[in-house]
Amino acid sequence: MIKKIITCLVVSISLATFAQDDLLDLVKEEPKNEPAKSVYATFKTTKIVNAQNIETVKKRNLDFRVTHRFGNIYNSTSKNALNEAAHSAFGLDNSTDIRISFDYGITDKLTIGIGRSKFREMNDGTIKWRFLTQKENNKIPVSVCFYGNLGYTSMTTDNLYAGTIRPKTNEAHRVQYASQLLIARKFNSWFSLQIMPTYIHRNFIKQQLNAKNGKEDENSMFSLGFGGRLKLTKRFALVADYFYNFSDFQKNNPLGYYNPLGVGIEIETGGHVFHINYTNGPAILESSLLTSTQDSWTKGQIKLGFNISRWFAL
Repeated sequence: MIKKIITCLVVSISLATFAQDDLLDLVKEEPKNEPAKSVYATFKTTKIVNAQNIETVKKRNLDFRVTHRFGNIYNSTSKNALNEAAHSAFGLDNSTDIRISFDYGITDKLTIGIGRSKFREMNDGTIKWRFLTQKENNKIPVSVCFYGNLGYTSMTTDNLYAGTIRPKTNEAHRVQYASQLLIARKFNSWFSLQIMPTYIHRNFIKQQLNAKNGKEDENSMFSLGFGGRLKLTKRFALVADYFYNFSDFQKNNPLGYYNPLGVGIEIETGGHVFHINYTNGPAILESSLLTSTQDSWTKGQIKLGFNISRWFAL
């Protein structure tokens, strides 16, 4: 009898325990879905080689940047190409462009900046706004950023209108614009890719004709860029970018116009990020780079360049 009573008690307690657990499960709140984390460090700095990328300067930080392009390492079209290259220290004695710039983070996603370039004596202002950020759960699969640049040349009036039937002087002729939509994806910890639809407009251009197809140069031009970063070690990465210009005037032009290609290595050294690169583009500012590249990789017309970036918290 005692065994039967004990058995009944054990069964009753077990049933009560299971029932209690079932009731607790019913009243438990479902865990709230945590917001997806943003993908960070798609690129290490705000530029790839020639191209901008989706990275912006952090809020209340200042990015001081020096960008340099030397002369051509070699030029196979010259009569004494090797001799000329040696005399210029393979381009180190020359510089096609130098740009000093300051970019400030209004917010983590909005950056404004100013700069000065040697090429065509361009003074410029920029704005960069990342309005979409890639998420780890792929609900937002890419980061998207708008980049805009307005450049004003301070060259003399004689140089501005050189080679033309001089029109009436107009300050608006000194202005040129660039607008880009930067779309990037970080596929994993070591590889990022970006595409860059780009629109260029120059208020004033010299009248030029492509003798092969009869097409004239135009104030506006569309270009499509591609860029990427391949991380090799914790502090080293390969970077590259390329722009394809949709310009009938530049296509097979006897004057020689080429699409800019840049490749380089990225080195992180604490608070500095140092770029060593090679490109056929003579200019740094986008509106000048895409409209003025008349050097070719196949002819050895390649320029050594570097970018140095230093961030300051203000």
